[in-house]
Amino acid sequence: MRFLLLFFLLIPVVGFSQITDEQKINSVAINQVINDYKKARETGDSVLLKSIFTEDIDQLVSSGEWRNGAAEAISGMVKSSVNNPGSRVLKVEKIKFLSNEVAMVDARYLIDQADGTQRKLWSSFILVKKKGKWLISAIRNMDPRD
Repeated sequence: MRFLLLFFLLIPVVGFSQITDEQKINSVAINQVINDYKKARETGDSVLLKSIFTEDIDQLVSSGEWRNGAAEAISGMVKSSVNNPGSRVLKVEKIKFLSNEVAMVDARYLIDQADGTQRKLWSSFILVKKKGKWLISAIRNMDPRD
C-alpha cells in the first residue's frame, strides 16, 4: 500500500518537473550570457555588453534609476562599475522558460567592494532568443533590506 501511495505521489513530480533536452541546452547558453555580463561589468567591456544586449534593453537599477536602450544602459553600467569597483558574483538561482524564445533568470548578485564590504543584491533578467542567440532584453536589480 505504501509503495502504491508513493508511486502515485511521485508520478506528477517526476512527470511534470523535468526540463526538455532543448531547455537543458538553452540553460547552458543562458548561463554563459550571464557570465559574459558579469565579466563585462567587471572589466568595463562595452563591446561585450553590446553583443549580449538587445537594442531596446531596459534596466532598473537598485537606486530606482531607469536606463532605456543599449547605449544608455551600457553607458550607465560602465560608469557604475568605475564608481563601484569590486569583484562580482552572479549566481543563477532559477531559469524559467516562458516560451522557447523567452526566459526569465533570477540570480544572486554579490559585489565585494574595495572597502571590504559586500553588497548583496538580486538580479532578474529577461532573455530572448534571436537568430539562435540568447540576448538580455531587461534587467531588474533589487537591494533587499531587512
